[in-house]
This record gives sequence, C-alpha cells and structure tokens, in this order.
Amino acid sequence: MTVTWQVNQSLPAGTDTSYKTILVKLCYAPISQKDRAWRKTVDDLSKDKTCQFKIVAKPYNPANNTVESFQYTVAKNVPTATYFVRAYALDSQDKQVAYGQTTDKSKTTNLFGIEAISGRHVSLDIASVCFSAFSVVSLFGFFFMEKRKAKLAQ
Repeated sequence: MTVTWQVNQSLPAGTDTSYKTILVKLCYAPISQKDRAWRKTVDDLSKDKTCQFKIVAKPYNPANNTVESFQYTVAKNVPTATYFVRAYALDSQDKQVAYGQTTDKSKTTNLFGIEAISGRHVSLDIASVCFSAFSVVSLFGFFFMEKRKAKLAQ
C-alpha cells in the first residue's frame, strides 16, 4: 500500500514551525471498533486506542512542500478490520500538535478493509481432525481392552 501525505498549504505561514516529525498510523474505523473496548476512541490521545499500528515516522522539513510518500507492507499482526490512515504532526517532545486523516470527521468515507492471514492451511485442519479421531478411537479401544482383561482375570 502506498501512503502519501502533505502539510495543508492553505494554512497561514509559520503554522508548522513546531512540527518536528510526521507519524503515520493505521487506524480502526468505527465499524471495527463496535463492541471492542481495546480499540476504543478516546479524546485523550495518550489513552486513545484507535490508531494502534505505526506505518512510518519521518522527520518534518518545513522547506520541503512536496508530497511525501511511503510504501507500506501490512504487517502479519494486523487483524481483519476496516481502517483509515491518520498522519500526526509531532513536536520536539513527541506530542501531537496536528493531524490529518484519509476519512471525514465522522469516519465514514474513504475506508478500506484488510483481510488478515490466518496461517492455517486445509492440510493442517485435516491432520488435526485425523489425529483427534485417532485419539478418541484409541481411548475407547484401550478402555474396552482393559474391561476385557478384567473380566478374564476374574
């Protein structure tokens, strides 16, 4: 996935003087936050769990007014959900001073889905079923043999 960003050029000159780093994150859309407290949006950004996956952090250069870009490969630990991308402008103390996102304020447009890779193959499922069936048959087989030996010993 290619992620691009640029500081809003319509803002007054000097607005970006405190920007030191641009941090881009992958964020859960509201539809993927429903009934999941561990993805909850909180106004206090230190407690906010909307944006849990870092895409990239790059130093900000106010002289460079061009579009920045980064090629991102979705990590294996990113779960299946609906997402949007948010870019934070951080100051020298790594505090968020501004942000922009790919969606609107209500987070309903320009959303995209990611399908996680489970890592399970059909052959693994078949093998687990076979071994489970074998263990149940073995359990009943040994139980039957023990009962039969006990009867013969009497």
